[in-house]
Amino acid sequence: ESQLLHVPAVQEATVVALEDHAGQKQLCAYFTAERSLTAGELRAVLSQELPGYMIPSYFVQLERLPLTPNGKIDRRALPKPEGGIETGTEYVAPRTDTEARLARIWQDVLGLPSVGVKDNFFELGGHSLRATTLVSRLYKEMNVNFPLRGVFRHPTIEEMSQAISQMETSWYTAIPIAEEQEYYPLSSAQLRLYIMSQLEGSELSYNMPGMLVLEGQLNRDQFQTAFLKLIARHETLRTGFEMVDGEPMQRIHRNTEFAIDYRQVSEDEVPEMIGQFIRPFDLEHPPLLRVGLFEVGQDRHILVFDMHHIISDGASMSNLVDEFTRLYANEERPPLRIQYKDYAVWQQASENLERLKHQEDYWMSMLQGDLPNTELPLDYDRAAVRSFEGEQIEFEINPVVTGQLNQLASNHECTLYMVLMSAYQILLSKYCGQEDIIVGTPVAGRNHADLEPLIGMFVNTLAIRNRPQGDKTFQSFLAEVKESTLGAFEHQEYPFEELIDLLKLQWETSRNPLFDTVFVLQNTEEREAGIGGLTISPYVTNDSVSAKFDLTLSVSEEDDGMKGSFLYASKLFKAAGIHRMMRDYLSILSQVCENPRIRIQDISISGQQTQEKSKIDTIEFAF
Repeated sequence: ESQLLHVPAVQEATVVALEDHAGQKQLCAYFTAERSLTAGELRAVLSQELPGYMIPSYFVQLERLPLTPNGKIDRRALPKPEGGIETGTEYVAPRTDTEARLARIWQDVLGLPSVGVKDNFFELGGHSLRATTLVSRLYKEMNVNFPLRGVFRHPTIEEMSQAISQMETSWYTAIPIAEEQEYYPLSSAQLRLYIMSQLEGSELSYNMPGMLVLEGQLNRDQFQTAFLKLIARHETLRTGFEMVDGEPMQRIHRNTEFAIDYRQVSEDEVPEMIGQFIRPFDLEHPPLLRVGLFEVGQDRHILVFDMHHIISDGASMSNLVDEFTRLYANEERPPLRIQYKDYAVWQQASENLERLKHQEDYWMSMLQGDLPNTELPLDYDRAAVRSFEGEQIEFEINPVVTGQLNQLASNHECTLYMVLMSAYQILLSKYCGQEDIIVGTPVAGRNHADLEPLIGMFVNTLAIRNRPQGDKTFQSFLAEVKESTLGAFEHQEYPFEELIDLLKLQWETSRNPLFDTVFVLQNTEEREAGIGGLTISPYVTNDSVSAKFDLTLSVSEEDDGMKGSFLYASKLFKAAGIHRMMRDYLSILSQVCENPRIRIQDISISGQQTQEKSKIDTIEFAF
């Protein structure tokens, strides 16, 4: 605001953070001035004093700023900005049919009302996940196999249109509907989960619970009906898993018994009730979904739902909540063209396996030679049969450092994910004393556009292998991570389970094959929603967590910076060591922001916390 007030002709100004159509927070500047000022003029002046991440996306000129009775700016009375995000480029409308089609696809993927042909995909809120979605949409709607790295090389509609004009047509092939039969094969991911579930018995490690707060007048009959419609609509919610001639198969049941578990409890009793509600599933008997509704006060309920991972994943949970809210509001839903079983049959078909042969070649090339075991120093001996007991340490990174990290990514034409992954692999290298590191990372696995609306298990896991050797600079290592990440994402359809078999690795009861540590950047936003007089928001619980890997680093972008957590196997590590690792990770981020040319061997860990404290604040610990 102070820099905006220094702009000639500007009289009053305030800056607020608003949520755009995609759910991303963007800065919006409201101002009054002696004359009409364009966003381009203001951006040009501000860019001389401020880094790009601190320059507002929207500029709204008003005759006067609305005030409260106390004479303060009434932020609630400020109008919503019109048009799209101001990226600093002059808006140029699509000029050709290809540009117009691209603009429509971009708007849908990014959740924006309008996009200019010179706007940069990543400056508009694009990231690796959205780039993958964009590629699948280009294939479906424009019959072109546009490579993922092409989005990075041609990040504007103008450049992308020119690149597409040089490419051959690749006709879109829809996933076929499978012939009706009593039993269907499992997908690769389902097969792994089925085997692991049988080995681990009645563990809860593959339960996927979720909790929401519902505030407002709730119609119980309508609530029950909405879930019954949801179960009728998605075959996965009526699917059981049986052994047939020695092979696990899935069976779709026409009908299945389902009832919501209604309880009246006090707010203090909710955590205990949730603990009782989450229990093992019998995979043979659907639905592998349970729903509980806890009334904790007048017009206040806690919705608890639990699903087995074999029929669900993170995107499926979002689809489930979205579809439920629409069905509760009596919205008509278009019929689903395919179901999950159709995907499973298609995935296992010989034609698809042949299509994935070139992806197999890529992974065998990346994982050739001796494979490293990332041996973190343990506080306890590794048991013959691993425990899934876990704890997590949470931290926050303030908006200033978050902005610096985003700027670092922008300067090196990569994504925030790549910067954070680079720092994580450097951290692991220093703790393990190794210069060959493999980290797992999950991907949505919905590369085919037909899969977007389905509920099911699609997640695949990628092995990201890099070599953070000490004599490399951070920026050169970041370039390597960018290439390895793009390569992995371009070949993400090859099932991880098939890769393990191909490499002749064994599934052990004490640890995971190929890697024991995972990195996740959460790109989804948890937002408040409302339906039929109900306000919906997440219910936060501090219950114990399941640790499927030795160590998992998760980071998510928030309104005011980033939040992250180190989830660790508490039977292997003590909290003190993970605290130290967390501080070292934050220190690495600070050091590479300050000097991207720093050599990896010169990056300091352990004992650097004091001097870095001014750069990284609001570090909070939660157990």
